[in-house]
Amino acid sequence: MTKSIYSKSKIKGLEDYVQITPDNQRTGSFEKVPTCIFDNNKLIAEAVAFEIASLIRAKQKQNKPAVLGLATGSTPITVYAELVRLHREEGLSFKNVITFNLDEYYPMSSNSQQSYVHFMNEHLFDHVDIPRENINIPNGMLKREEISDYCAAYDRKIEQVGGIDIQILGIGRTGHIGFNEPGSEMNSPTRLIALDYVTITDAASNFYGEEHVPTRAITMGISTILKSKRIILIALGEGKANVIQRTVEGEISSEVPATFLQHHDNTIVVLDQPSASELTRIKTPWLTDICDWKDPRLMRRAVVWLCQKLEKPILKLTDRDYRAYGMGDLIAERGSSNKINIEVFNGLQKTITGWPGGKPNADDSSRPERALPYPKRVVVFSPHPDDDVISMGGTLSRLVEQGHEVHVVYQTSGAIAVHDDDVIRYIDFAAHFNERNQFVHEDSSHLFKQIKSDIARKKPGDADTEAIRNVKLLIRQGEAEAACRFLNIPRKNAHFLEMPFYDTGRAAKKPLSDQDIKLIIDILTKVQPHQIYAAGDLSDPHGTHRVCLEAVLKALDQLQNESWMLDCRIWFYRGAWQEWDVGDIDMAVPISPDELVVKRKAIFKHQSQKDKALFPGSDEREFWQRSEDRNRATAKLYNLVGMAEYEAIEAFVRWK
Repeated sequence: MTKSIYSKSKIKGLEDYVQITPDNQRTGSFEKVPTCIFDNNKLIAEAVAFEIASLIRAKQKQNKPAVLGLATGSTPITVYAELVRLHREEGLSFKNVITFNLDEYYPMSSNSQQSYVHFMNEHLFDHVDIPRENINIPNGMLKREEISDYCAAYDRKIEQVGGIDIQILGIGRTGHIGFNEPGSEMNSPTRLIALDYVTITDAASNFYGEEHVPTRAITMGISTILKSKRIILIALGEGKANVIQRTVEGEISSEVPATFLQHHDNTIVVLDQPSASELTRIKTPWLTDICDWKDPRLMRRAVVWLCQKLEKPILKLTDRDYRAYGMGDLIAERGSSNKINIEVFNGLQKTITGWPGGKPNADDSSRPERALPYPKRVVVFSPHPDDDVISMGGTLSRLVEQGHEVHVVYQTSGAIAVHDDDVIRYIDFAAHFNERNQFVHEDSSHLFKQIKSDIARKKPGDADTEAIRNVKLLIRQGEAEAACRFLNIPRKNAHFLEMPFYDTGRAAKKPLSDQDIKLIIDILTKVQPHQIYAAGDLSDPHGTHRVCLEAVLKALDQLQNESWMLDCRIWFYRGAWQEWDVGDIDMAVPISPDELVVKRKAIFKHQSQKDKALFPGSDEREFWQRSEDRNRATAKLYNLVGMAEYEAIEAFVRWK
């Protein structure tokens, strides 16, 4: 782990996590805003909540209000949960707290499930003792002609209470802070603004489709935000990595409004590892610091990066290439480029295998998977009912073909991602089937009519009724069974957990619970696998992959002392949004042209997600297209660095 990533909480102010040492002086030439990186979101929540709580308590002793600027969205939820815990368990009072929220959609009723009034009540205000008159959230139901005066009054009110002491920010993929979209200038006040298309597509899942997302919002202006005494910007997940790199290391530009934070002398950026992955000190640490080149993975990452930079294969790199791109100390420490090239080339070549479950009766000393035991019991965790085939359909087929006992564990129902029209199509089929075969069942006939009526009455954002949810669940389950059948996976080996955190009927999910983790523990205890595959894809814009991975890791932690776990290897795949960097890959499974067609057909079995998924994110390609493009791109990179030329490659990283 990089020494600048914190895996334990010091329970101190955030400044104590920012490295300001002689070793990191070169890092400062890249990072223009103080930045700290944590191992996980829980540690971020503890550190940020500690700083907020310290402010509140200090102001209480001074008999003064603590003025907080608050953000919404998935990013600050755990911070608010920690503040609620501090209130309940440690007596933190919010009676002296005044809050100003950053923004609100327009138009938006405060009673709507998607309103930020509802969000703040659900995650914070309903659980602490803050006086209601101290809460300020932009009014999304104003008349158009009232907005200008209202926004000016909002800014004046902030000034009248002494200004914002701590402003919490998230960041959009456009670089927006609040809803200050690209083109916003540093002197912009609180105002009505048109939302960027990317912002609208990112919000589509909360509104059940892009067409229901408001196209405008009232937002605190950049000038208002920059007047705050302290600013804490939090980012989570790989989906934010590129915009964080531009925010922290890039030039100040209205194209990325968050870069204006570089002008603020008391801003700190707080990241998890995935969101920090594009920062220079994480992605290419050899450009910022003296590296420990004894780490073979770091050396491989650096050499592969150099190959891509120069578009040269590994075995053609020279001493001059290394020195010209900041890697002279690698030559000094490990010897000539030729020696390094051969070591990295051989290591990368050993990641390639056509036997993902291990090749029986073969020397496995240079293979990523052991030969024995054979056949292996394999568990493949799939967050949604199609992630297994989208992400590793070729490997899945190969494991079955090579005689292993493969179990696919579908962690969530995926029901929310089914179009209402599909529900009507299926119940119409059932009704026509009953009529044609003269099956008379008044209960089912009444239920079908009720479901249609419920769908007709649904408004955007309304939760599905239990009956609608059950039909959607069965649609996704039937599609997953069809894909398993196509790949010759027995029906008894397809397991549907229906983890409770997911099935709320709405885009908003419940927190992960002990019940969710127990479901994972139970299936692993039953199968006692020799191999586990899980989704390590943290770029999922809806967060389900992240929660599902957290559940698997917590279950594995509880099971680590089981005897069968001593002989179990865990492999992470990635999904439809991103692939592992070649320098990080531990196992690369080549996929032939014919196998790629098999994988595509398995994906096609998920018909409700075909053509146009309900919540596809900003990528307009279908899932099978994303998958094939990604697999082909990985094969092309392997070929670029000097490996054999394959049609496609599915990639895995081993978790140790």
